[in-house]
Amino acid sequence: MSKNVVSQRRIYFDHNATTPLHPEVIKTMTEVMPAFGNPSSLHSFGRKVRQLVEEARQQVSSFIGANPDDIIFVGSGSEANNTVLSIFTCPSMQCMLQSQARTEIITTKIEHPCILETCKCLVDRGTTISYLDVDRYGKIDIEQLKSTITAKTGLVSVMMANNEIGTIQDIKAISQVVRSKGVLFHTDAVQAVGKVPVDVKDLDVDFLSLSGHKIYGPKGIGALYVKKGVPFCPLIRGGHQEKGRRAGTENTLGIIGLGKAIEMRRLEMKAEEARLLELKAVLKKGIQEKIPDIQFNGHPTDCLAGTLNVSFQGAEGEAILLYLDLEGIAVSTGSACASGSLDPSHVLLATGIPAEQAHGSIRLSLGRASTKEEVEYVLDKFPSVIKKIRSMSTAYAKRSKS
Repeated sequence: MSKNVVSQRRIYFDHNATTPLHPEVIKTMTEVMPAFGNPSSLHSFGRKVRQLVEEARQQVSSFIGANPDDIIFVGSGSEANNTVLSIFTCPSMQCMLQSQARTEIITTKIEHPCILETCKCLVDRGTTISYLDVDRYGKIDIEQLKSTITAKTGLVSVMMANNEIGTIQDIKAISQVVRSKGVLFHTDAVQAVGKVPVDVKDLDVDFLSLSGHKIYGPKGIGALYVKKGVPFCPLIRGGHQEKGRRAGTENTLGIIGLGKAIEMRRLEMKAEEARLLELKAVLKKGIQEKIPDIQFNGHPTDCLAGTLNVSFQGAEGEAILLYLDLEGIAVSTGSACASGSLDPSHVLLATGIPAEQAHGSIRLSLGRASTKEEVEYVLDKFPSVIKKIRSMSTAYAKRSKS
């Protein structure tokens, strides 16, 4: 193929970065666009929108086994995560936590950048952060967690499903350890909600974050679950919205879209998970059979159905991404929030993968519209792309001859 020729076919295998709007979400959001009232207003225009917002709150809360009052609508999953962690910089919360000598945070080395960057900021403000290791599959060690929790630990934050490798943590088991120590527990469930069953009461978490655009809803909307009675301090102040827990006029269109996306997840999630597992099995087997010198990353079974992370010896991830894009195939080298960085994936490094190998890794994430025909097309194009990139690598050529 000429370097100036770009395939007219477009295949989207990057659903962990973001998802297209569900047709029913588009329909619902279009229908409610004329409802422009401020939900805080007492007149009929405001009351109409308030009713729609509360209906969405009910949809979200019931989907994760919560009560409507436990749900705070926020601008994104990142905002939800920042809100929980930044509780430790709130003067009123610090007074309460210090009285119990619980001012330290425990998290993991494979969290989303919005968690890790916030933790760095908190360290600069005097908070102590401890980072849990993970094994080669991305699972934390429960025994290490037990030994890391001290009398000063105030919060543990562990993501439910990793955005890069898809590994799913045993949040219920982790919660039992954390709760036995009297410590607050938060889970970033942005990649999990809508893909695997989530029940906050069964998991017994204090905080849970979710986002709309990962589940065929709109961007710019997320939600934070806060267990009733758990101490809370707003990140954004200035108004009485969300019962004083998140100031700013509500993103009503986004909230309604999120509610509809959740409703469609309730109807489609189970069947979609089974279908994506089948497609991923075909994709994984095909890559294994057609391309030598590879390694699959993430847990082989405790993994999101649509996520497949692969490392290719002798090939840079960015080069693979660009060559596949010329073939009309969209994939990712890892977290979309860190895609501007040339550093190797912190997630893969934490699992023990060498930096060079981490640089040669690609994430393929399938979604509700992915088909077997698309998987076969990817398998048809992938080997030649890797072969072309490896042919330009002197290091790989020397390795192959040795």
